[in-house]
Amino acid sequence: MKLYELTEQEFRDFLNCHPLKTFLQTPEIAKLRVQFGWKCYYVGLKEDEKIVAATMMLSGGNFLGKKIFYAPRGVLIDYEDETLLNCFFTELKKFIKLKQGYIFKMDPYYELMERDLDGKAVPNGFHHKNTVSFLQKIGFKQTSSEQAKWMFVLDINGKTYEELKKDFRQSTRNILNKVLKSNIKVRELTYEELHLFKKITEETSERKHFEDKSLAYYQTMYQLFHPLHQIKFLIAEIDILEYIDSLKNEVNSTEAKLNKLSDAKANDGKRKELQIIIDSTIKKLNNAEKIKNEVGNNLILSGGMFILYGDEVVYLCSGNYKKYMEFNAQYKIQYEMINYSIKNNYKRYNFYGITEFTNKSHKDYGVYDFKRGFNGKVVELIGGFELPITKHYQLHKLLSSIKNIRKGNH
Repeated sequence: MKLYELTEQEFRDFLNCHPLKTFLQTPEIAKLRVQFGWKCYYVGLKEDEKIVAATMMLSGGNFLGKKIFYAPRGVLIDYEDETLLNCFFTELKKFIKLKQGYIFKMDPYYELMERDLDGKAVPNGFHHKNTVSFLQKIGFKQTSSEQAKWMFVLDINGKTYEELKKDFRQSTRNILNKVLKSNIKVRELTYEELHLFKKITEETSERKHFEDKSLAYYQTMYQLFHPLHQIKFLIAEIDILEYIDSLKNEVNSTEAKLNKLSDAKANDGKRKELQIIIDSTIKKLNNAEKIKNEVGNNLILSGGMFILYGDEVVYLCSGNYKKYMEFNAQYKIQYEMINYSIKNNYKRYNFYGITEFTNKSHKDYGVYDFKRGFNGKVVELIGGFELPITKHYQLHKLLSSIKNIRKGNH
């Protein structure tokens, strides 16, 4: 077996048929990174002219004339085949050394062990701890991953929405029922409208203290993936005039029910219940009038960015305006996209990254709890790994540790 540089099409054909395929290994992501100064390589190990393992790699940075090599969500290989792993990475080290690399990094799209809804290991479930041992024997060192290590995934293979809905958390079903009866509409943005999505994520990032992507990033992702029908930017919005009319109708119909009730003592509870509904609706009506005066007739509530590749739809990122969280618009977006995924025969609906799922008081627990309401499972990937290529690796580690010590002293 020998390692070869592949053409983009050769690699794409292999990727599209591989069980570990992911959008982060696509040539489109390579082209995105190239725009930010990286160089791209496609390499594959061939046996009898057939590709048996391959990866898209990026090279960049400069440490004493040497470069970092990184395979986002690579390598596409059978991680249980120790002989194949040894052969591939032996050849890959030679290739990277020739290309002036000093380190190779990867974070494979490969699960470490089977976990349940709560993130607990499934008794007698699969585990791939041997893979970690194989990689360590080759010389890999475990490190942090640039990509999400923990995700939340909903299995939708061969299921209907109604079948899935039965297993949603009761509170999630209740919210979905309400938003489906509301005036909230979901639509896909055009390229020219991407600034509307950026405005949502910008507000969300400032509120939740995470680094937002640039508008140029969203635009480039659209340009790369939209011609392939592999990306969607959705927003949830509401026509305020329609919303006001529906609230007025609700007040009128509830008042009519109240007026029909007799003064009998037995109706006291029902009268109180209807009056609460009227008061609550009037409060919403006053708020809607205020919103109309502030923003006009159309109100954008929430947005989501989705990648559609291979067997799964990935809910990559999103945002909500805090001021309008009460509308629960993100649930309407999830409803639309889960149904789209089912109708188009995807197997997984990937809610993507979660950072905390054990500590309910943690600031990020709410992200997991929202996704958990749809009754999927926690997915733990094997994480990040780095392979030293030259002695520059040890020198870089030494200088980094000295730098950290000096920072600590200050």
